[in-house]
Amino acid sequence: MTTHYEERMEADLAEIRRKLTKVSELVENQVRDVSTALLEEDRDLASKVILGDKQVNRRIQDIDHLVHAFIIRHAPSAKHLRFASAVLRLDVALERVGDYASTIGREVAQLESSLPGTVLRDMDMIAQQARTALNRAIQAFQEEDEEAAIRTYGLVGQMDHTLRAVIAELLATAEKRDRPLHDVFALLRIATIIKRVAEQAANICEQTTFYLSGELRDSKLFRILFVGDRNDRSSQIAEAYARKAFPESGEYSSAGVSPSEALDPELAGFMDARGLDVRSARPSALSAVDDEARHYHVIVAMDPGVRGQLPPVPFRTVVLDWALNAPAGLDEETLDVVYKTVVTRVQDLMTTLAGPEAR
Repeated sequence: MTTHYEERMEADLAEIRRKLTKVSELVENQVRDVSTALLEEDRDLASKVILGDKQVNRRIQDIDHLVHAFIIRHAPSAKHLRFASAVLRLDVALERVGDYASTIGREVAQLESSLPGTVLRDMDMIAQQARTALNRAIQAFQEEDEEAAIRTYGLVGQMDHTLRAVIAELLATAEKRDRPLHDVFALLRIATIIKRVAEQAANICEQTTFYLSGELRDSKLFRILFVGDRNDRSSQIAEAYARKAFPESGEYSSAGVSPSEALDPELAGFMDARGLDVRSARPSALSAVDDEARHYHVIVAMDPGVRGQLPPVPFRTVVLDWALNAPAGLDEETLDVVYKTVVTRVQDLMTTLAGPEAR
């Protein structure tokens, strides 16, 4: 038999869900309308989106109040507490998406010329991808479908190809100088903001996973790729040292533009003396890095000229060019110079990423 307390809790949860559904619909409509305003050059619709942002913010504030009251009133635990926490984070994501739509609306209202045909096509595609990701992410949360959330998270990385095409077209347009530069810069800004809509959809998917399973992606776990020319010296040292020194802060791998057939025994012996085992390591060829949902957070070009040979990378990936200019050779003295340089750089990188507590 359901107690009065349980009935009250379920009623409060239902009210939060109802209001969350309403504001989610509003935000999705905002994104849809601003996309239409962009593609159809509808300044009135863009203005409507700008004004509608105030309603979104007001409704989100109301939900925040309800969630905090729910926590105080019921002192929830386990899944109910995770739900309350996830809703508060969803509110942040939805509010940002609303802000993005408003910002795009302001840019659309100030455009001075029509979009070129190729740009119009690619903008339409990236807007559709962002709306699809947002819709599926919200639906996964509402339907408590963890598998759908995981699948949707993978969609976000696929947008990088389209975004790259949009930027290339806009740069080509700028070079022709047949469009106002103000419009070109505005469209570049709009394209990147649309991508951020999809990234907020990914955040919603993370919160869905947290709510349903209690698992939350570790924001301190960074995926790092060290790329050398032959992947037989500095990049191998960096990977081995990072694994040993910062095992809880990252996932590390290495590759080479023109990898050697095998590591030199001199390197293996040198690393053995420092407690780092590379005897089972093999030089790996650099492959595509922009097709995976689990993108690299950082790619480090270890040797001079390597950065220019990297394949296209996602826009959310940071590429560092260390270009060590280390002396050639695998003798003890030369390797010691390379090792000390790499260790210092890796320590600085991980401290920047994870803070002084990096480990």
